[in-house]
Amino acid sequence: MTQSIQLDAEALYAELLRGVKKLMAVTPQPLYLAGITSGGAWLAMRLQKDLGLEGDAGVISSSMHRDDFAQRGLALSAQTVLPFDVNGAHVLLVDDVLYTGRTLRAVINELFDYGRPASVKLAVLVDRGGRELPIEANVCAATLNLPEDQSLELAREESGRLSFVLERKEA
Repeated sequence: MTQSIQLDAEALYAELLRGVKKLMAVTPQPLYLAGITSGGAWLAMRLQKDLGLEGDAGVISSSMHRDDFAQRGLALSAQTVLPFDVNGAHVLLVDDVLYTGRTLRAVINELFDYGRPASVKLAVLVDRGGRELPIEANVCAATLNLPEDQSLELAREESGRLSFVLERKEA
């Protein structure tokens, strides 16, 4: 079953933008953005523009380092493209929904395949609880507790407007 959820993704994006601006004020510059495919990549591209940062935000995929690779295979999502040198960089990973932390673990492994960053921070639109690994966001626009049988996904219209879709997972 798919249904809309009453979270206003656009309002949460505005909160995320405020939080990232505060983080940037206390983080060595330049800070490079890398969005996790696909919702995080949408957010990173928009943040890059709204923050007036030069160049393009990076896109980073978790597919090559997932612990469930045997079941999922190679995702059809975009592959990693980092338009900056990772060595010595201050990197802000951006994601839409933080859940177990396993995707972030895979993304951090992928990032280190490209070099050794000076620091890695995390900004998420929603933390839905249910962590299985010790991973925490530095910036989080909202916290929401959902049952394990539900998933929360960010959707983007052609106009760029963001919304959330809540789905019940099949048993």
